[in-house]
Amino acid sequence: APFLLPHVLLNSNLRPRRIKNSLAPNWVKVFTIDYELGAPIKLAIQIYDEVRKGNNKAMGSAAFDVGTVLGSRGNMQAKRLKKGGTMFCKVMPSKGRGMLRLSMSGIKLKNTEGFMRKSDPFFELNANSNTAGGQTWDNVFRSEVCKNNLSPKWKEATIPLSVLCEGDVNKPIQIIVRDHESNGKHVLMGMVETTVAGLQDTNRFDLKKKGKSTGALHIDKVSVSGAATVDEVSQVSERMAATTVSPAAPGAFVPSAQSSRYGGGGGGVGPNFVDYVTGGCELNVCVAIDFTGSNGDPRKPGTLHYLHRDGYTKNDYEKAISAIVSILSKYDSDQKYPVYGFGAKYGGVVRHCFQCGADAEAHGVEGILKGYHDTFASGLVMSGPTVFTEVLQTAAAKAISNQQQAQATGKQAYSLLLILTDGAVSDVQATAQTLKQIKDAPMSTVIVGVGNADFSSMRFLDDDATTPDADTVQFVAFNRHCSNPAELTSETLNEIPNQLVRYFQRNGIAPLPPVQRSDKNLEVGEEEEEIDLTLDFSNEEEIVVASGGGDFSAGVGGPP
Repeated sequence: APFLLPHVLLNSNLRPRRIKNSLAPNWVKVFTIDYELGAPIKLAIQIYDEVRKGNNKAMGSAAFDVGTVLGSRGNMQAKRLKKGGTMFCKVMPSKGRGMLRLSMSGIKLKNTEGFMRKSDPFFELNANSNTAGGQTWDNVFRSEVCKNNLSPKWKEATIPLSVLCEGDVNKPIQIIVRDHESNGKHVLMGMVETTVAGLQDTNRFDLKKKGKSTGALHIDKVSVSGAATVDEVSQVSERMAATTVSPAAPGAFVPSAQSSRYGGGGGGVGPNFVDYVTGGCELNVCVAIDFTGSNGDPRKPGTLHYLHRDGYTKNDYEKAISAIVSILSKYDSDQKYPVYGFGAKYGGVVRHCFQCGADAEAHGVEGILKGYHDTFASGLVMSGPTVFTEVLQTAAAKAISNQQQAQATGKQAYSLLLILTDGAVSDVQATAQTLKQIKDAPMSTVIVGVGNADFSSMRFLDDDATTPDADTVQFVAFNRHCSNPAELTSETLNEIPNQLVRYFQRNGIAPLPPVQRSDKNLEVGEEEEEIDLTLDFSNEEEIVVASGGGDFSAGVGGPP
């Protein structure tokens, strides 16, 4: 009798009802999880065979990251278990509100047990959903069994409307009555399709099986509490407003190719964030890194850009990139990220937006880090001043282009610019003016302050928005959260979902229908060797960095 034991780390242990004599169990219990973008939630799922009470045999286990499941096609992931079988995990946004309380009884149900015995009926409630293969029904509630009874009276069922019908009382639902069998092969006794509104309007439903009447259901009592009214539901039209950036954004400077020691290449009212990502909205990330001289000589231990020789200890820039981008990458299917630098000289000219690494876009978090590392071998001179304007304009132009290209193919895109800097911008007013110019772009800006500089002017940029719609900038001081990775990502990303929703609603863009999946394109991962759900964190002057050799190359990147 398999039963499932999920752990919502580090919240609680939840246990649904066991299912007897089945190697393809479909548990009906729905778990509601509070999820926010910057606070990772991982589920450790364990399946046991209840051989006898108090003696459970493990059948398999798997770990699922909620954000990763949400970012997967159809909001579903699968893990292959070592002892055989596959575990599926699906995460869907909780839509609508309210609670259905339903008491029912059966009337002269048709017996399926033969002359000397009577059926043991129970009923199921099924929710309607769509997949790439068409309309499907998901079992979301199962009643108790009434033994040896053709006129059963079941206990009151209580189920959230968000689970049963996404808060829409006019959405189809199914009621199925089955005869319980000890071998798990329950026999269909009859079914009816209706709605929650229909349950309120009619007190009797005829059950059908293969077109023939098999008895009836009587609605003894039904009540709906806390449901949203039609007037409360936000109506967002499907239109796209053109957005421009002024002044015209310059392209990023591309340093000439240099040798590198790392090698080459590189539900409720209105839609919410989960509605957009469920519809396939891509989150595109752009990273900008401060290479001004105030960071210190990167060849010297203790400076902000020092690359540790042990190959795994990270400096603060690397920690921030790894923590933040690893979360956002779950919502970006191609995992390609532009990486820019600013505040360094090439050929005697200070560049305020230049490409890091050999590729215009880095692949994955490791690609970003490689581009960052390779920049130190590209012949740059760490200089100053600290200027954000070109990076902001370049990233905003790319964000607009991404959304326009996505719209042209029936998709959606939103961007995040992550700026990592060790000090305050040199011209706060010019930066504030640029932020106002690009406020209508489909982009949020997160500034992470690294080191111990005075970041008071950065907080001014964060607080400078005159209206909520103009609030697209978030500043976070890395040192305040460096010992707590979950706190860092939560503080950094907590405003992004609302900013994304405000952009699309301001421009009249509704979430797309949920992306559908088919079994053919469902990627199946392997069961983990061990389920380890911890997170691993562990006066400006010019600095000339030698390219491709010398003291710098001997002191960074890998083992001595």
